Amino acid sequence: MTETRIRTRENGPLLITGPVTLVDHLGQKFDVAGTENIALCRCGSSKKRPFCDGTHKLTGFQAAELAASPSPQ
Repeated sequence: MTETRIRTRENGPLLITGPVTLVDHLGQKFDVAGTENIALCRCGSSKKRPFCDGTHKLTGFQAAELAASPSPQ
């Protein structure tokens, strides 16, 4: 089975690669069939929420979270 991966994009969306089912707060599925990559909005300004439409580039959205580095052993 293919792994699902969620990546943060610097100053951009969450990029989901792999099989996923996306549902709204009522449990209704979004149609993402046949899509290998899904970009989800983090800035809150997209006109296509929950999907990213690139508006973050116009709003100056800033997000550059990094995962914690492994502790030396």
